[in-house]
Formats: sequence, C-alpha cells, structure tokens
Amino acid sequence: MTNSVIPRPNILYIHTHDIGRYAQPYGYAVPTPNIQALAEEGVLFRQAFCANPTCSASRAALLTGMYPHNNGMTGLAHRGWSLNDYSQHIVHTLRAAGYTTVLTGVQHVASHQQGEPWRVIGYDRWLGNDDPHERAIDYLESEPEAPFFLSVGFFDTHREFEPVSDAADPRYVRPPAPLPDTPETREDMARFIASARTLDEKMGAVLDALARTGLAENTLVICTTDHGIAFPAMKCTLTDHGTGVMLIVRGPGGFEGGRVIDSLVSHIDLFPTLCDLLEIDPPDWLQGVSLMPLVRGEVQAVRDEVFSEVNYHAAYEPMRAIRTPRWKYIRRFEDRTRPVLPNCDDGLSKTVWLEHGWANLAPDREALYDLIFDPNEAHNLAGEQRVSEVLDELRGRLDAWMRATGDPLLEGRVPAPSGAVVNDIDGLSPREQPLPAEG
Repeated sequence: MTNSVIPRPNILYIHTHDIGRYAQPYGYAVPTPNIQALAEEGVLFRQAFCANPTCSASRAALLTGMYPHNNGMTGLAHRGWSLNDYSQHIVHTLRAAGYTTVLTGVQHVASHQQGEPWRVIGYDRWLGNDDPHERAIDYLESEPEAPFFLSVGFFDTHREFEPVSDAADPRYVRPPAPLPDTPETREDMARFIASARTLDEKMGAVLDALARTGLAENTLVICTTDHGIAFPAMKCTLTDHGTGVMLIVRGPGGFEGGRVIDSLVSHIDLFPTLCDLLEIDPPDWLQGVSLMPLVRGEVQAVRDEVFSEVNYHAAYEPMRAIRTPRWKYIRRFEDRTRPVLPNCDDGLSKTVWLEHGWANLAPDREALYDLIFDPNEAHNLAGEQRVSEVLDELRGRLDAWMRATGDPLLEGRVPAPSGAVVNDIDGLSPREQPLPAEG
C-alpha cells in the first residue's frame, strides 16, 4: 500500500558509539552544534532508552525490533555472536517496500568471520568503512534513486578518546554524574568532549550534504547511539547512565518543529514506528510499539515501562531491569563479591575507581531506585519496608515480561554460541586474553 499523504521518505540512520545523552541538546556541556541544530528542527526524545547497554545487542534490538534474548544477539558480534535470523533485520522489510539499502561505517551486528558483513545482513550496497561521512556525502551527491535507507555509523566517541584539544579545557570540565571530580576524571571527560566535537563535525557534514542536494525535505533522519558513555557505572549497566540514549528524529510525518517528548520510549519502538509511518505491514516478530500516536499528539504516552537487559559483553554478567516514569528495578542473576571489571572499558576514570578500592565493592543483587528523589540512582531502596509494595510489583512485572518473551535466563545461564569468546569474569580489563565461552 502506498503512503497516501507523502511519498515514502528516504531514511538516514546516523549513529555513533557510546555517547548516551552527553550531547548539547540534552543540556550537557558537550558542544555539538550540528546535533543541536537537528534537535531544533526535529523531535527530541528526552526519555529514550536502549534495550541493552552493550554495543551489538543494542543495535540489534533497534534494527530487529526485538529484545536481544529473542533476536539472538546476547553478546558482541566480533566475539562470536550473531542474529538468529538476518532476514529480521529492518533492511529486508524496507527492501520489500521499495527501498535501496546502503551501509557505510560501523554496523556491529555481523562480523567478518561470517563473510562480508554487509552481505550477511542484507544491504544492497556497501560504501566502505573508512571515513563514513565522506562516503555518505559522495552517495548523497550521486543523485541516488529514492527511496533509500542509508546507515552511517561512527566510531569517534568509542574509547580510546582523542587527546585533549581546544574543545574542552580539563580545568573547567565536569565529570559524568557517577564519578568524583578529580584531575583524572576531568581529563577523561575533556577527551570525550574532543571526540564528541569530531563526531558532531562529521555528522554535520552529512546533514549539510543532505540539505545541499535537496534531499532533506523528504528524508527522515534518525540520530541516535547504542548506549551510555564508556565510563564506570555507565556503559554496560542498567541504570539510566547506561541505558539512556540520545534520540532525535527529523523529517516527514510530524518529526519537526523543535519539539521535545518526555514520555518513555525504547529503541525497539523505532522499527514499528517506521512501519506505521510508511504504511508497511509490521512483521509479526516486532516487540515494540509505534511512536506515531505520540508524535501526532494523539496520546501522552505509548508505554508505561521499558525493559532492558545485559547478558554478555566482554564477560558474562546477566541482569534485567524495568523502568517506569518513577521507578527503576534492577536484578542480577549471579551473586558477586566484586564488580565484573572487564565489562568496563579501560581509561583514566576506571583507574581512579580501582585505586580507591572499586574491585572490592560487591554489587547489589537487587536494586530499587526512586527516580524522582534519586535521579542518579545512588541510593538503593530495595531493603526498605516503606517501598516493599513497589518492589513486589516491579519484581512481578519483570518476571511477567521475562515469561512473556521466553527469556532463556529463566532456565539458567544464557548459552553462548559455539566458538564465542569471553573474558574471565574475575579479570580486570576487556583487553585481557579472552577464552572460549561456556555453551
């Protein structure tokens, strides 16, 4: 069925590693003027969350509309994980609707061990991995046949960060909320800001090309990231520091006007949203909900909870969480007397924590946070009687979701695929030699 309101728009999916919400339009002192301009022209989702705060799993959830334990990506693609069925990737649904699908830069849901990743996934064209902004600009200037889906993936905000530059002076930088204010953490954040500026310049160049070629008017731009920034207690954790993501959408169908939406949304909602916008029959495997009623102003919310999970990153660390507008409940599924340190990327901030005894701090088996009075999720209320009813309710809702989605964690350890490799759970760094995973 052809869209009766507008021609089917082109789709520019422009994304980066590890930026969370640490960008200018979310109020942080991270100058990203091009991302800011995009927000001022489109719709900014203030309460957007990933389904899994690890790289491959997050991207796979967005691109299949399924939770990682359902699509198979419970670990990292370059360490041996893959989708159960690559035909569930969004490019196949879009191609059936007449789209040419094009990839440049980071994708991280297929590895070279499987063959050419772009072919494994199912893209029509591969523009190359180096300088993806330049490859994307060349494509946009080539008068491409519409409609197209162009994925442009950046690595710049992944560690290792750039050296300190004039983007930020470490003397006047504030570290992320979970971290102490020290010279080391300030320098770490200044390096991140330098990397974010480079990212913003590259994204800006692509967006400029979109405008210069006359394609912007009928192109839906989806700008996002995989998960939180690569600092301790952020990436690979189920607090908002790990699961909160930048999500800005600009283009046809109501994504305009510099509007801000504060309702809960999940990455897994983007696939059904595109189906709704493009009037494509949604595949039966989708687990998200369309955001179009929210965007059109027909409802105040499309969901009252978001779920997230961790299985494998560098090491195995099974966790599940539910977040409502007020509460966050996190459950770990293995008793630990120390953090799973390989799941935190190395850097200056991690070194500060390790020097002050982080390795000896046991993580909570259960955690409950009141996000109204404790938005930084620093005070665990799980042991307090006054919130026992809330705790019981969220335990039940999490259990119900796990049962409804057939979560393999209900049966015990989540299995790893044959040939996958992981780090020792009691190691210190993801750079240590990985070992074959237990099946």
